[in-house]
This record gives sequence, C-alpha cells and structure tokens, in this order.
Amino acid sequence: MATRRKMLIALGALAALPVYSQQSGKVWRVGYLATAAGPSKSVDALREKLRTLGYVEGRNIAFEYRWAAGREERVQALAEELVRLNVDVIVTATTFVAVAAKRATGTIPIVMASSANPIGLGVIASLARPGGNVTGVTNNNTETDGKRLLLLREVVPKAMRVATLAWAESPVKPLFLEQIRAAAKQMGVTLVNREVSAPAGLADAFAAMQGARAQGLVVQSDPFTNNHAKRIADLAAQHRLPAIYQSSNWMDVGGLMFYGANSIELHRHAATYVDRILKGARPADLPVEEPTKYELVINLKTAKALGVTIPQAVLLQANEVIK
Repeated sequence: MATRRKMLIALGALAALPVYSQQSGKVWRVGYLATAAGPSKSVDALREKLRTLGYVEGRNIAFEYRWAAGREERVQALAEELVRLNVDVIVTATTFVAVAAKRATGTIPIVMASSANPIGLGVIASLARPGGNVTGVTNNNTETDGKRLLLLREVVPKAMRVATLAWAESPVKPLFLEQIRAAAKQMGVTLVNREVSAPAGLADAFAAMQGARAQGLVVQSDPFTNNHAKRIADLAAQHRLPAIYQSSNWMDVGGLMFYGANSIELHRHAATYVDRILKGARPADLPVEEPTKYELVINLKTAKALGVTIPQAVLLQANEVIK
C-alpha cells in the first residue's frame, strides 16, 4: 500500500507540472526580407503552407519581418540586422533582396521565394547544385520576356515601336534588356528603353515614350517598379499604352496583362524548402526549382478603357480574365 500511495503521489505531482511539450521545444526563427511595405498574399501563402507542415506561430515558429517600405537603399542594412539576430533561415522575396542577403551571410540558410537569374548574379552556382547557403525557387522572369513581347504584339498587331520600363539599379536589368532586344529583333520591333531611379522620373519616362511614339509597353518587375505599381499602371492608362507586366500585383491596380509565374504559388513552394532546412537539410544539397507553369491574366476593363480589343486567340490562352 505504501508503495502504491507513493506512486499515486508521484503521478499527482507530475500531473500538476506545466505541460511544456511543444511549447518548451525549439522555436524556429524565420527572417523574411522584402522591399515591400508589409505583408502580401504571397507572404500569407508562405505562412499558410508552413502551418500545414506543422509550424504554429507562437509555439514552434516565429517570424522576423524586415520591410524596406519602398526604400531599396535600406535592404542591405535590414539583411545584416537579420544576420545579427541569428535567425535560423532567411526567406527573400526578390532577386534584389536575395543578393543583399547573400552578401550579408555565407552561413545562415537563405531560401529564395521568387528570384530571376540567380546564377548570373552569383547567388547560386547552378540550379541542380546551388552550393553555398542559398536555395529556393526561381520565377524565370527574364527567360519569358520574349513571350511577353509576343503576347503584346498579338494584342496590338500594329505595334512596331514598344517601350520598356526598368529600375536603373535593378541587378537583372541587363538580362531583361538582352532578352527583350533578342525577341524584338526577331519580330522587327523597335524598342524604346526607359530607366528610372526615383519616383519623380516616372512621369518623364512616360512622356518620353509618348514622344518616341511607343505603341506598347513591357514593364520589368523589380523592387522599384513593384512598389510603384499603381502609379505605373495609371500612367500607362493616361498615355493609352497597352502594357504587359512580369508581376501579378499590377492586375490589382488596373494593369492590362500579366504573364509569368504565380508569386503566391512560388512562396507556397518556398515553404517546403524552409521545412526541409529546419529539419536538417543543407541548402547546398537542395536543387533550385523552376516554375512548372506560367499564367496569363487579362483585364478586360482596362482593355476597354484603352480602346483595345483582345483577340479571341489570346483570351483562350488566359488563366484568368478580369471583367
């Protein structure tokens, strides 16, 4: 009886102790670095996927967000801040921030949630064997610029002069222009290239496009243009320039057409890389993956405002048509 009584007392004491289990276990810290001003649908998708993989905020995972809020010059300092916090992994939203994160650390794992030309910029050695501390997914934006120009020409068949718009400081601008020039040469299209480095230069850039008699526009997706998407879409409408974009965020602010990889899906897939790294995988051993599909979104409301008729052949290619 005495032995049984002691056992019951011991069990009662154990029951009275706090239940730490997962709460007292490791809480992984994930840094998220972006030039945006705050969370987006893409960030929500990353968090949602991590939840399905068993990561519960406040229990076993915590996020350290660093938003540059449209000030690209702050990105490097924010990357270094995450390194000082010694987070377990850093997720980067664009090529520009991936370059900054890579420059800030060679040891903390970095997962690219959406990146263009990471090989050319020295972020990874190759897709199959990235090496170093960076892996993730690419958006292949620069590789699909020829398709964007082709789609624009299908919508505006008479467009023989097409403008391009890019941020002057974009690390992928040279490849963007190279791909567009190659496609334009094949199509017999004359390009009107315009670069901007500050918001004040956007109006002048569009005035120059109009002065050069541009009949269409291809906009490169980069931190600067993404952060000024509405202003760019408004200026395109004001100058009656049919435009196609590399990023779907323009469709939320009245853009005419988007063609490319879905950023939400890319972020969702990036979450699986975070999971594998937190479970012990090395970034160097995880091949960088390319998009498996591309989407075409067309805004018929914007087309009507521009006086543009979208051919049925193009509409049939669309994944989504905004009416």
